[in-house]
Amino acid sequence: MTAQQINRLSAKIIIILSVLALLAVLSGFAHPPQPPEPDEGAAAHIFQLSIVAAALSILIFLATADWKQPLRSVRPLAFPAAALVLAFGALYYLEHLR
Repeated sequence: MTAQQINRLSAKIIIILSVLALLAVLSGFAHPPQPPEPDEGAAAHIFQLSIVAAALSILIFLATADWKQPLRSVRPLAFPAAALVLAFGALYYLEHLR
């Protein structure tokens, strides 16, 4: 695989993982508020694993990016970044305000 192919693949993986993290957090809105349990639940573990995997994928993406065209190289990260900001915002709301 060339660096460009790895870059494209990692961009797709980042999109999938960021949407997965957002969906895992949004699933918390489907249930009424409950008292804290000893275990966080499956959605929390899915969220945590997707964030770690997304961080590693972002490192691979940045390592294989063509930095001769920086704006074009970073553009694929716009949608995943927005999804992650929404996921962390929703998580904050669920943890602190709800």
